Amino acid sequence: MGLGGCIILIAVGAILTFATDWDMQGVNLDLVGVIFMIVGLIGVATFSSIARRRRVVVPPATPVVEDPARPHHHTRDGYSDGYGA
Repeated sequence: MGLGGCIILIAVGAILTFATDWDMQGVNLDLVGVIFMIVGLIGVATFSSIARRRRVVVPPATPVVEDPARPHHHTRDGYSDGYGA
């Protein structure tokens, strides 16, 4: 079940709990709605923790080597970048 399914469970549970006044013999729809919302919240928490673990930063495959023929100067005096001359 993905994130969308969890959100649908929460929405259906909220509708059953707060927006309906049906009476069914042997079924408490308020309790069913609360159970749906709890299961949906557990699903969202589980999905977000799994998605957080999947975000892995992979280092580049080739190393970055600076060319010694082109020295790289990092001076920021306010005039060398062309703004303020």
